[in-house]
Amino acid sequence: MSVLNPLHDLSALQARIAHCTGLVVVCYCAAWCDTCTQYRGDFERLAQRLPQHAFVWVDIEDSPELLGEEDVENFPTLAIQGAEGNRFFGTLLPYISHLERLVEQLQDDAGHAVVAGPPLLRSAVA
Repeated sequence: MSVLNPLHDLSALQARIAHCTGLVVVCYCAAWCDTCTQYRGDFERLAQRLPQHAFVWVDIEDSPELLGEEDVENFPTLAIQGAEGNRFFGTLLPYISHLERLVEQLQDDAGHAVVAGPPLLRSAVA
């Protein structure tokens, strides 16, 4: 599966999230961020390797409503969401292997949810 962008692919994103039984993995970045630019290719390749999950790229300046009241101070900031809520929200070092291990861990831990974090994309883009 490819990485979806709510600014450019809203209808595809809505359809993908509606039918996704896996996690929703959201990367919050900015177009001016060099780290984000470098990270994006790895994020897209990870999305191809893990098609059971929905991968979403959100530019925080173009779609701030998808971040809610949360602030992004460092990049990349990621949210990993399950049907029951946010399972992870925070900054990771820009090594895709860190995200891959976290996704693998969280996909097997269905009961893990955190309270803090951005609104669930399943609701925000519906």
